[in-house]
Amino acid sequence: MSLHWVDWALVLAYFVFVTAIGLRYRDRAGGSMADFFVSGRSLPWWLAGTSMVATSFASDTPLAVTGLVARNGIAGNWLWWNFVMSGMLTVFFYARLWRRVGVLTDVEFTEVRYAGTPAAILRGFRALYLAIPINCIVIGWVILAMAKILGICLGIDRWVAVGICVALTVLYSAMSGLWGVVITDFVQFGLAMGGTIALALFALQEVGGMTALTEKLAAQYGAGHTLLDFFPRVGSAWMPMSAFLVYIGVQWWAAWYPGAEPGGGGSVAQRMLSCKDEKHALLATLWFNVAHYALRPWPWIVVALVSMVLFPGLADKEAGYVHVMVRVLPVGFRGLLLVAFAAAFMSTISTAINWGASYVVNDFYRRFIKPEASERHYVLVSRVATVLMMAIAAVITSFMDTVSGAWRILLALGAGTGGVYILRWFWWRINAWSEISAMIASLVVALVLQFGFGLSAEEPRQFALLMVATVACSTLVWVTVTLLTPPVDEKTLVAFYRKARPGGPLWHTIRRKAGNPTQTEPLWRDFAGWLVGCVLIYCALFGIGKFVLGHTALGLMLLAASAGAGVLLYCDFRRRGFAALIR
Repeated sequence: MSLHWVDWALVLAYFVFVTAIGLRYRDRAGGSMADFFVSGRSLPWWLAGTSMVATSFASDTPLAVTGLVARNGIAGNWLWWNFVMSGMLTVFFYARLWRRVGVLTDVEFTEVRYAGTPAAILRGFRALYLAIPINCIVIGWVILAMAKILGICLGIDRWVAVGICVALTVLYSAMSGLWGVVITDFVQFGLAMGGTIALALFALQEVGGMTALTEKLAAQYGAGHTLLDFFPRVGSAWMPMSAFLVYIGVQWWAAWYPGAEPGGGGSVAQRMLSCKDEKHALLATLWFNVAHYALRPWPWIVVALVSMVLFPGLADKEAGYVHVMVRVLPVGFRGLLLVAFAAAFMSTISTAINWGASYVVNDFYRRFIKPEASERHYVLVSRVATVLMMAIAAVITSFMDTVSGAWRILLALGAGTGGVYILRWFWWRINAWSEISAMIASLVVALVLQFGFGLSAEEPRQFALLMVATVACSTLVWVTVTLLTPPVDEKTLVAFYRKARPGGPLWHTIRRKAGNPTQTEPLWRDFAGWLVGCVLIYCALFGIGKFVLGHTALGLMLLAASAGAGVLLYCDFRRRGFAALIR
């Protein structure tokens, strides 16, 4: 794809902008660890929520969605659509709890909730495990996707082009901490959305519109194809029903996945902890889930369907998205979309390395290596850790082949841990050994099933079996370990309850000892909010989809149902005293 000087000017202007942001917020981020990693706990909900959305919209996402659609039809997106239910749990059950606890990272939470040597072991292990192998895998697949995009679009050595983006990302992330990340995220989200919507419109124009696209899909894949179904049919050749049932019945609550952690966690927890207060934390996560699941997918899906018509023989299905870019974009829009992908890439990378560095420095270096240093010393170490983490991720990238395959492998490794992360807030009996055993069991079982028994995370039916077996084994292990090991000491439990004030009947004994015999937050109200929130997002997602695919009446009906759910939530927010924040 040849670039006009206008395209290059857009790219250069963007790189100048992000460098300026790094310089602008360098001093503001350098005062303390709280400034560098949680923006001084002063973010409004709309900025924190948009930063979450921009972080989850990486250069890998459209490519992975293209691969899912090309192999499994639109219904293949249930691999990640199921996480709506997990996201709504975070909104209504956990966002306020995270903000009340007020830790610097979600890993630090372990020594607030638990006590003693087991809690310290868990904190140190999770810090290094999540920050280095897991986080660097995430960074690696984002780099892999960007390498594919730039290699095809520019016709130059893709690693040279990616290296430039990586260098700039590390520069402004190391200088400005989370302040620079969230400010650039806000602009990057608008650029990324605008670019992908423009590409979808040009792609439809190339094939003659939506009606012509559906006719060409039918001609190419047979009149009875199920590519456009939102839900798989029994016996579907595109999307197995067994995989769908695992997605909606098990995966969303049982599997740990970056950005969709059951009970919150990772970069999402970091943004919640950065909010002004617990109301802003709840609204930030709600906005994130609405934008992430309801507003963003359809431009990607449209381009994926067009790629199946224009490039049906591609061996690398994910690259179809990039080939459509090369074919259909005119001058000016080529630069815009490259900027959009650079923005998506840099927003995700900057968050990942900032979040990972927070674990390494706050939860390992400061906790175990040098606990008495100055805040400026820790900020300096954080900047060094940011650079080193990117270097490790670059090495990991060289061993990856596909983005969606990396998604599935990471889901399988985290299967079975979700139950612990959900229940540790609401069942006092869970202890540090519960989490440790769940993590080890999930990792061991998933590796044995994949490398010992040959189950493939790439094949949907085998992935479903892998998930169910891993969840069953790891759940049995951690529940048994919980009941066989001593509970957390009463003093720690009372202190945790007074700080977080979790609801539910399982804290009754501790609640009474904490001097608060009545339950302050009935869980049925949060459950009702969760249910209405799921209706809002799924109806919006499918309503927009039906509208885009030409089923206008049904699309409008679903969008009306989504709006009705939104009204119910607004009424609930008025009762909670949140409504003034969103006017």
